[in-house]
Order: sequence, then structure tokens, then C-alpha cells
Amino acid sequence: MNKLDILAALAALSQENRLDAYRLLVQAGADGMPAGEIAAELGLSPNALTFHLDRLREAGLVTVRRDGRSMIYAAQFDTMNGLIGYLTDNCCGGAVACVPDVACKPARKRTKVLA
Repeated sequence: MNKLDILAALAALSQENRLDAYRLLVQAGADGMPAGEIAAELGLSPNALTFHLDRLREAGLVTVRRDGRSMIYAAQFDTMNGLIGYLTDNCCGGAVACVPDVACKPARKRTKVLA
């Protein structure tokens, strides 16, 4: 990722509703979630949610696909891994003992925990 991509992702995540929506989508995994379900979970109006999800999509943090009448949003794990990798690049001067495992690997279905 280049610096402008990093700044766009950080700017998109720097708002409470967008951060909550992104975390919910990360929990949902690769299958994503319908917009209506995201709105209900977060207590947002459909218009407000669409605004926030569009900012995340423009930053490359989420994708959207149509499934019948539903819009399904999903986290872009590659983008988040790139962001985390950029932020932790050369962590501790490159000492192997310090390097964190930063890859996000969705392995299970979403649970109802969002704290």
C-alpha cells in the first residue's frame, strides 16, 4: 500500500460509526452482512449507514455485492492486512522476536460480540 492509500484507510476508520461497522464486518467474515442487518446491529438509519459504508468502500476497506434485493457488505481483509503491515513495517528495527503476526485470517462465522 502506498501512503495515500494508508491515509485514506485511516481517515475512513477515524469515525465512530465507520469503525463500528468495519469491526462488525470483520466479525462477519468473508461472507459479509446485509446492509439492513448492519443498520439494525448498530442502530443506524439506512441513509446514515449507506453514507458510512460508502466512505469505507472508497478507502478500499469493504466491498459490496447485490444478492437479490439486498446489498451485502464484506470487509476487505487484504487491505486491512496491508494497513497493519505498513504500520508495523520494520517493527523493533526488524528484530524477529518482536515482529507481530499481523495477518487477519477469518476462520469462523460471526458471533454476536461487538464491544
